[in-house]
Amino acid sequence: MSGNNRIMMVARGVVCGKCRHRLSIPTTNSSEVKCPTCNNMNPIPTYEQFGNKDRSIEKLIVKAKEKISGNDLSSSQKPDSLNKKPSPLSSSSETRPAGKRALLIGVTYKRKHKLKGTINDVKSMRDLLILNFGFKEENILVLTEQETEPELIPTKKNILKSLEWLVKGCQAGDSLVFYFSGHGLSQPDFEGDERDGFAENICPVDFMTEGMIVDNDINSTIVWPLKKGVTLHAIVDACHSGTVLDLEHVYNRQENKWEDNSPLSGNARKHPDGGLAISLSACLDNQVAADTTAFTGKTMNGAMTFLLIKIMKKYHGATYGDLLDMMHEELEKVNESRCFAEKIFKKITKNMLLQKPQISASKPFDVYKEHFVL
Repeated sequence: MSGNNRIMMVARGVVCGKCRHRLSIPTTNSSEVKCPTCNNMNPIPTYEQFGNKDRSIEKLIVKAKEKISGNDLSSSQKPDSLNKKPSPLSSSSETRPAGKRALLIGVTYKRKHKLKGTINDVKSMRDLLILNFGFKEENILVLTEQETEPELIPTKKNILKSLEWLVKGCQAGDSLVFYFSGHGLSQPDFEGDERDGFAENICPVDFMTEGMIVDNDINSTIVWPLKKGVTLHAIVDACHSGTVLDLEHVYNRQENKWEDNSPLSGNARKHPDGGLAISLSACLDNQVAADTTAFTGKTMNGAMTFLLIKIMKKYHGATYGDLLDMMHEELEKVNESRCFAEKIFKKITKNMLLQKPQISASKPFDVYKEHFVL
């Protein structure tokens, strides 16, 4: 289509500024056109006037196509890093002052494995640690796919390196936190130390090619090095995460007692070097954990993470038992009200959908006397 024809087609939409009668544009090079109804003289829009408007429309169309195709540069720009520079990993010191240190990992994955709430989980957990538990930004290491530094992407290699960073040089008085939001899977136990015959694993972003991180490796990396006076809290919002740290004692909420989870093989070590490890898992080993909008109506979050943060902000200083009870009660309310979209699958998964958060530890303690403090 030629430029002049294009102008004529657009210009045919001109109406009289006085009586709104539709006008026909003359083919002569006139600057005005007379309205046959009211005799009002109307200026003929110029090419520039129509061209600018038309180009604006074209830009909007292109923008919409970019958003639909996922090629919108403005929306794909990486957000600000959740790590304070320089990265905590850059510290080469073997020793450090006693204090608080945290590793937070959120994995979104891609395509059919994609999770939409993990970044929200990490951001919320980071805020909780800083605002409610006195952690310093420079002592919090965050791994997500949104980070720009290659060493901060949650690959298997980077996660294992970061786990080592978390406990490196730990000493009496340290409070350490390991948080993971992502996929978890179970697999047959080939080492003969699991009481249920299955090993629990967390999935890094590259687990399809590099493999999962098994519970034995998590235990040996961050539990074994814990010296006397060091406390580690692991908070794992993933499926099949009940005993993902392979700790020797699991709390039975129904019977209000600790149960033995020590390895069947007498040669397998699962205990720390005098310190204390406590794990709070999103569900039992044979259950799945929800990534859902059930609690907010719009924002996607891990169910356990959302409830833990909500409860700790409202009841700061709650005991472990109180925290566990309140999370169970809230999950039961949501499940009963059928707010979980996943409820429709209950006929298939039977009772597996209603996740039951679980506490395990390297040694038993009174869950209704000890306060949940990070």
